[in-house]
Amino acid sequence: MNRSEFLSTTLGIIALSNISMKPSKNYDPLILIGKGKPQLVGSTFSMLPEVKVALEIMTRDAKNDGIEITVVSAYRSYERQKSIWNSKFIKLEKKGFKNLAIIDQIIKYSTIPGTSRHHWGTDIDIIDGSQTSKGDLLVTKKFHGNGPYNKLRKWMDTNAEKFGFIKPYNRDPERKGFLYEPWHYSYAMKSIPMLNAYLELDAISLIKDSDLLGADLLDSKFINKYLSSHVLGIDAALL
Repeated sequence: MNRSEFLSTTLGIIALSNISMKPSKNYDPLILIGKGKPQLVGSTFSMLPEVKVALEIMTRDAKNDGIEITVVSAYRSYERQKSIWNSKFIKLEKKGFKNLAIIDQIIKYSTIPGTSRHHWGTDIDIIDGSQTSKGDLLVTKKFHGNGPYNKLRKWMDTNAEKFGFIKPYNRDPERKGFLYEPWHYSYAMKSIPMLNAYLELDAISLIKDSDLLGADLLDSKFINKYLSSHVLGIDAALL
């Protein structure tokens, strides 16, 4: 099955008072920024139904080649992303980083709450569950060379698009924003229209939240630059 055939047959820090509650292109703004209640499936790791169907088909195909695609992260709410952000902010502050230097370190890999693709239920982080590994799983070196997930990466590089999945943060040296993430895949059929709707929202209002650490540093100049470099710093096929 080629990509077009598959795509045609598969189930087809915000201040709430500052943004319009009118859906953008049929997407609720609260869902787009992780504060809504999207219709998700899955218990441990939730995602949109269409994503789950596509993933199950891809997982079965990979298993024939001895690879066990295992999701380690999928949907994340605004609150969950904020928890990750604040935790990293505190750790970096204790190490002596200050102000924007803290934020610059965090956004090498982690998104500002309200701007994560994981809010949409379209994106997944995966490993090869047939392999054993100690420590942090989502480490670049584990997906290359003698790493336990190198075979998975190679298989995905060859096959993922046939099932509708594209790696947002690829290894293109011309790409800006987040560093290379060989574990992160996005279901294009759903994430592309959601990104387009997301970009219609008021950028500044996405960030402001009273208990988000460093929120006072995220002014319009910073956010506009961040949206251009990080939110749009993805594989061109997802734009």
